Amino acid sequence: MLARCRDRSLDAARTFLRMPNPPPDFQSYVRSQSQGGAAVRPSGAPDYAFSADVAMLRAFERMRPVELAAASVVRASAQLMDAQQLGTMLRVTDKQIPHLHHIAKGCADTLGIALPKLYVANSPVINAYTFGTNQDAFIVVHAALVDQFDDDELRFVIGHEMGHIQNRHVVYGTVLRVLKTSAAIFLRWIIAPAEIALATWSRRAEITCDRAGLLCSRDLRSATRSFLKLACGSQKLYDQIDLDVYLQQFEDARGNLGRYQEAFATHPYLPKRIHALKVFAESALYREAVGSGQGGMGMAEVDSRTSRIIEIADPTLDDAPRAESGNP
Repeated sequence: MLARCRDRSLDAARTFLRMPNPPPDFQSYVRSQSQGGAAVRPSGAPDYAFSADVAMLRAFERMRPVELAAASVVRASAQLMDAQQLGTMLRVTDKQIPHLHHIAKGCADTLGIALPKLYVANSPVINAYTFGTNQDAFIVVHAALVDQFDDDELRFVIGHEMGHIQNRHVVYGTVLRVLKTSAAIFLRWIIAPAEIALATWSRRAEITCDRAGLLCSRDLRSATRSFLKLACGSQKLYDQIDLDVYLQQFEDARGNLGRYQEAFATHPYLPKRIHALKVFAESALYREAVGSGQGGMGMAEVDSRTSRIIEIADPTLDDAPRAESGNP
């Protein structure tokens, strides 16, 4: 039933948002960001990208749905956004917050993209996000995250956000954020199909970007710590978390109807992301990238296992390597 609902939502979104192919400036922007870091597929996606993300994104691009759907909103608020960032946030440069700039530069070099604008916002919430338009993407990191994350964890988070830029997620992610704003309430019945379709894609896009973050941090344990800190939001509580117990609590929800709420979420639940990243860490691609030896799974097998892990109705977490006991 959930699959049929999803298919109907996608069909409705396609009908509502059917438009011509993306304009040349979008493709030019993406090409301008690439500096030859990660290898790319014939589709133009990096070789680490989750195939389900790539497939949905290409379908959106062929319809040119969301970029134009919110282009007028984004353009109209562009000057306001710039003023807000420069007036209320700290812009990270080699002269201002140079240590964070150095970390960001390393992530950009690893992924082979131009260094995007990076801001630090005064917020007690542990979060980071990427926002903007085709021509002007930027990353915002909350101060609470900088305070509580060590350098390797910051590399994972910033690398994750840069993954959104490298994988052409920025426009579509920005539109999804716009659709979820209070202003969209008045058009809720019209935009609901598009929102559901975009949320379905977004959960797959997050898997891709978790992989980008891991390629930047080169440390699965630090990536796992990042997820746990996001889950609890407290350094004091983090010190008391047991990873196995945390992952087991998700298993306890198996069979609960409440699990279907994830269908409307923009991110997979954190335990699924941890399991999916552990699978990617066993890939030949990752092992070669970090110099941990030859062997490992091919990406087709990694993506197949990952698809089963992020399934909503009946996720197969047994496909993931067993978590290490205790606090990572």
